[in-house]
Amino acid sequence: MKLKWTKYNSLELLMITIGCAIYAFSLDMISIPNGLADGGLSGITLIIRYFFHINPGISTLILNIPLILIGFRYLGKRVMFYTLYGTVCLSLFLILWAHQSVIHPLPLKHDLLLASLAAGVLSGLGIGIVFRFNGTTGGSDIIARVGQSSFGVSSGKGIMIMDYMVLFLSLSYLDFYHIMYSLIVSYLLARMIDLVQEGPNRAKAVLIISDQYKEITQLIDITLNRGWTYLNAEGGYHNDAKKIIYLMVQPREVPQLKQVIKSVDDKAFVTVLDAHEVIGEGFSYERKKYHVNLLKR
Repeated sequence: MKLKWTKYNSLELLMITIGCAIYAFSLDMISIPNGLADGGLSGITLIIRYFFHINPGISTLILNIPLILIGFRYLGKRVMFYTLYGTVCLSLFLILWAHQSVIHPLPLKHDLLLASLAAGVLSGLGIGIVFRFNGTTGGSDIIARVGQSSFGVSSGKGIMIMDYMVLFLSLSYLDFYHIMYSLIVSYLLARMIDLVQEGPNRAKAVLIISDQYKEITQLIDITLNRGWTYLNAEGGYHNDAKKIIYLMVQPREVPQLKQVIKSVDDKAFVTVLDAHEVIGEGFSYERKKYHVNLLKR
């Protein structure tokens, strides 16, 4: 099938470029000057840089060749095109940041904790942007995407596992002190990747089982102005028909919701779940100001 190019595809390439620039900046300007290791393929290129004095931008291109071939087997053409683009972008930015003279590296060896926090947040932000817009930077990112699509393992967790393996190998040129701070970088990087991918619209999914479901939903409508859905269910003990209330609320609204439920039925069964991303009215676009039930009152 022919790949149709749209304006959104151009936006994806732009965001992949920005993500690669941020990640390369973190490596060249923070991790390397402060003696911090990195995980995945980038960590291997730092090992090669230490022993053979080869620029990470060049070794990144060479080491990515077999991994890109693996990616072609499991990932789609568009993803692999983005991977090739991301790989080249990362290599170019690694070379660019290393040789430019306008911005100087950030030597924070007197405060490795600050350096670790900055490197972890910036690296995770960069890779997270690349992942969110369907790209990768090659290397372990390809393996992480394959693991995500084939085995359901989140990209952040997959990268964190591979990072720990490479950090162990980094003991060949770094002391234990610097490796421990590098673990902080790895953890923050994984968390930032998941945070950027999941999006900012976090919420709580709530399931409510009560015989007084109509009274509860009416009060939810009045006090919280949230919509809901009834799910048909069957009681496990008496095999009687049940209505389950399903709704989404902001985390700050959970205490108020609990009070609403308790005021109607203090024996109601309530389950509150984390929802990492919610798309719809009241979350990804503006909520309506007035509800039809309120107008009837």
